[in-house]
Amino acid sequence: MLTVHHLNNSRSQRVLWLLEELDIPYEIRLYQRDPKTLLAPPELRAIHALGKSPVIEDEGQVMAESGAIIEYLVDRYDTGQLAPLPGMPDRQRFTYWLHYAEGSAMPPLLLKLVASRIASAPMPFFARPIARKIADTLQSSFVDPQLALHLSYANDALAATGWFVGDAFSAADIQMSFPMEAAMARSGMNQRLPHIAAFVKRIQQRPAYRRALERGGPYSLSG
Repeated sequence: MLTVHHLNNSRSQRVLWLLEELDIPYEIRLYQRDPKTLLAPPELRAIHALGKSPVIEDEGQVMAESGAIIEYLVDRYDTGQLAPLPGMPDRQRFTYWLHYAEGSAMPPLLLKLVASRIASAPMPFFARPIARKIADTLQSSFVDPQLALHLSYANDALAATGWFVGDAFSAADIQMSFPMEAAMARSGMNQRLPHIAAFVKRIQQRPAYRRALERGGPYSLSG
């Protein structure tokens, strides 16, 4: 049986959701983050050298990286319902959003999170003004402009149909869910992103999304 090595409050929630949409059996092995560092426990390194999640095992294969896992699962188990078949007109666009989610959308969101933690991290009192200045400059000069650029781009991409590929829900929407949910939690731009806000609300109402939360546990992307 397919196994998902699932870290709480992580990207692996998307893999559980996809498996629920595909309606194929799987088992979960749960791992908890260190409450202080928020890092994955060392036990995950026994499964994959980087010790990160998601990781799946299927028929003796161990696979990491959300985009690669989603592509593998739809190629192996989907019948054209959640991804355009190879050679179809929308397949290239589908592949694009699979890679865009982690390659372009997530970096500014992660930088914003890091900058906010720098500003509030424990440190000697004399270092706090310097750290805050660095964090504020990083956000205002680079992070926030990049975040606005990418979120406006994604918001415009959703304007026509409400989905990232064609006029129907696909596994690309599952892959894009993490940065879009993170954007709603962290960007402070919600009023300027109506199509993303509607997208997040719509996906969170899907029965398979809710079943995945029941199995994997709730998660928060606010910080």
